[in-house]
Amino acid sequence: MLRKKECVAMLLAGGQGSRLYALTSNIAKPAVSFGSKYRIIDFPLSNCINSKIDTVGVLTQYQPLVLNEYVGNGQPWDLDRTFGGVHILSPYEAKTDTSWYKGTANAIYQNITFIKMYDPEYVLILSGDHIYKMDYNMMLNAHKETGADCTIACLKVPLKEASRFGILNTDENGKIYEFEEKPKNPKSDLASMGIYIFTASKLYKYLEEDDKDPSSDKDFGKNILPKMLAAGEKMYSYRFEGYWKDVGTIASLWEANMDLLGLTPNFELSDRENVIYSRSPLAPPAFVEGEVKNSIVATGSEIGGKIINSVIGSNCIVEKGAEVKDSVLMGNITVKKGAKIRYSIIDEDVTVCENAEIGGEKEVCAGMAGKTSGIAVLGRGITVGKNLKVPAGEIVDKDM
Repeated sequence: MLRKKECVAMLLAGGQGSRLYALTSNIAKPAVSFGSKYRIIDFPLSNCINSKIDTVGVLTQYQPLVLNEYVGNGQPWDLDRTFGGVHILSPYEAKTDTSWYKGTANAIYQNITFIKMYDPEYVLILSGDHIYKMDYNMMLNAHKETGADCTIACLKVPLKEASRFGILNTDENGKIYEFEEKPKNPKSDLASMGIYIFTASKLYKYLEEDDKDPSSDKDFGKNILPKMLAAGEKMYSYRFEGYWKDVGTIASLWEANMDLLGLTPNFELSDRENVIYSRSPLAPPAFVEGEVKNSIVATGSEIGGKIINSVIGSNCIVEKGAEVKDSVLMGNITVKKGAKIRYSIIDEDVTVCENAEIGGEKEVCAGMAGKTSGIAVLGRGITVGKNLKVPAGEIVDKDM
């Protein structure tokens, strides 16, 4: 007989990430590179093992190949376990039905057999596209202390941005009396982080009921949470005070990378007590011959030019006479002599040829109207030819 697990984590990693445009044309959003050597999914996976939660289901759907290969057997996160560990869970053909995941709640429901296999007391639901460090064990302890059926992690956001989130209205003890999913006129600034802990028996009940409801959107925020509240279930908030960023847009992804820079960065990656683990590429140490200011440069990179206020991924080459400023280079990128990259995000396996110019000065471009807020974006695997120019705010997803 298999041993029982107290808590199983389910990581929703199947999102298309359409607001990242060319960066998610061929890969799922959680597989997008971040912070020179990481991918977005490293953060929830590392949080799980740092919280001593060693059984994680990763639910994939959109463009899963890179993500599946990257997660593999879970070894970098110490999740290669005989009993438990990490499991990739994709939609599958059942005897009576075959369908894609219809929503966040339906994705969990389709994998309820996986959860029950470990007979957990509690189920932790996570999103795969946020940058943060969090001890889920502290949240689990709070869930136990309140006797909650569901606990929702939350943090304060500017009221003008609150309509982008699920908003919690709570009493002085943190008990939730109202939940509004992306309200036009939010009543509070307490936003759901998309992190939930459920008492397992209650989760099963509401997922099974929701599956039978033809009018449901099969979504936690729109359906499961409001139904639980309406039924009088005990629901509590859990306040999070640390750094958290939803990197679902070009601007927020750029900002989160820039938050890593400086002597006192907004988000600290070098904390040895809460390590973020990753599947790092095999590469030699970085070699720097040029000028590097306030930047991160990953292993395998060769810097002959000038790097300012930028995040440079593994195995990048910046030749003499080239300049990269206020930008994110994700990995395996070659910037040839005379080329200039400013206020840009460049995906993996890109070549920028001699004297090409990408983007414009941040001070001029920041705040521009448009889907990238003035940030130039080059998609994966493309080449920008000699002397060509990609204007600020442009998205390029094919060779020029």
